[in-house]
Amino acid sequence: MAVNADFAGRSYPPTEPFVVPAARISAFAEAVGAADPVHHDEQRAQAAGHADVVAPPTFAVVIAQQCDAQLIADPEAGIDFTRVVHGEQGFTHHRPIVAGDQIVGVLHVDRVREAGGHAMVTTRSELSTTDGEPVCTATSTLVIRGEG
Repeated sequence: MAVNADFAGRSYPPTEPFVVPAARISAFAEAVGAADPVHHDEQRAQAAGHADVVAPPTFAVVIAQQCDAQLIADPEAGIDFTRVVHGEQGFTHHRPIVAGDQIVGVLHVDRVREAGGHAMVTTRSELSTTDGEPVCTATSTLVIRGEG
């Protein structure tokens, strides 16, 4: 089944809240080489003006990929996950993600196109707190390799 081009313009309901744990921020920061103490030490983060440890900017991908999973799991989308390559990722931060945040994401399928026998799906995940405060807009392009 080919990727369903009619999914362009589709949105999904908000995800379940993702409660951001300090330990997960610290582990992610270590994995990506973000050594700033605000990612690991609550007191240092508070001294810098934050409520708790601060996630590195790319931490938003953890939540955004949960949004993208809705599209990938949708059988009508026609996406064969075994053929997916992550093509591009971008973030526009509205404020830092900190430990204790409860974040929901709303996935928007902005574009579906074909290029060189492959499908390219561009998504946008609007991440916000459960109170509706915007946190980050994450964009992603998934390349679904053709079978040829």
